[in-house]
Amino acid sequence: MLAELGIDDLTYVGVAKGPDRNAGRETFYHPDGREFTLPPNNAVLFYIQRLRDEAHRFAIGAHRQKRAKAMGTSPLDEVPGIGPARKKALLMHFGTARAVRGASLEDLRKAPGVSAAVAQAVHDFYHSGR
Repeated sequence: MLAELGIDDLTYVGVAKGPDRNAGRETFYHPDGREFTLPPNNAVLFYIQRLRDEAHRFAIGAHRQKRAKAMGTSPLDEVPGIGPARKKALLMHFGTARAVRGASLEDLRKAPGVSAAVAQAVHDFYHSGR
């Protein structure tokens, strides 16, 4: 990636805790395969551990946010004219978005809070050969 960006004057290493996951005994890897370690009480080692831990904290937090957002989405969000209230009404009536998708036009019309026009829009969205 650095070569693609034209960055060739940067020295970097990879860091791993190793098979025993023992913090303080990290191994550092050069791109050419050479390895080295730092003494357990080395200030640079502590700094690198904090950088790694912060990067992990950030990545885990971003993953959790993405997962939480995905849990609140539904295929019904793509249907034009379906807002949160109608989405909830359809899900309460049919149980799942898959059941809404497979419902007949007549069944959609029977759902509470769904007008004939909305039922037609939902039916057309799922059955128009998209």
